Amino acid sequence: MNPFSSPMPELSLNPSRISFGEVSAGDFDEVLELRIAAMKESLERIGRFDPQRARERLKDSFHPQHSSFILLDSGRIGFHTFRPTDEGFHLDHLYIHPLCQGLGIGSHVMGVLIRHAKEKRKAIRVGALRDSGSNAFYERHGFVKLSEEEWDIHYVRAAG
Repeated sequence: MNPFSSPMPELSLNPSRISFGEVSAGDFDEVLELRIAAMKESLERIGRFDPQRARERLKDSFHPQHSSFILLDSGRIGFHTFRPTDEGFHLDHLYIHPLCQGLGIGSHVMGVLIRHAKEKRKAIRVGALRDSGSNAFYERHGFVKLSEEEWDIHYVRAAG
């Protein structure tokens, strides 16, 4: 089911409409398309949108065994990569298609990931593009700024 073939239905976030699906190595192009759609506006705003660079960056951090599609009514509307590390978990990717942003889906997914990390008593680390709306999103969910680089800001959410 392609949720973008018709206007988005009204979503009064009923969590039963959101589920997760397995990502395989063969899903790379679909995952890339979702990532580009989600990041294009933020990257254009800072003059860094380049589809080839987006492909290379995703290829370097593509871990299908730690990734899941985010499904709305069985349609793939995003994905996340939540990878275990020595320091806890690293949220390499959390992208929702722009047509589905602002509906509470990202917050629902983040809640699932936070509960999982709490159960394991592990911290979560994440990086976000400077000047992206994702920075406020992570801060709203309890992440604290660790460091800043030219293009990215790094956050951690403590264990427990």
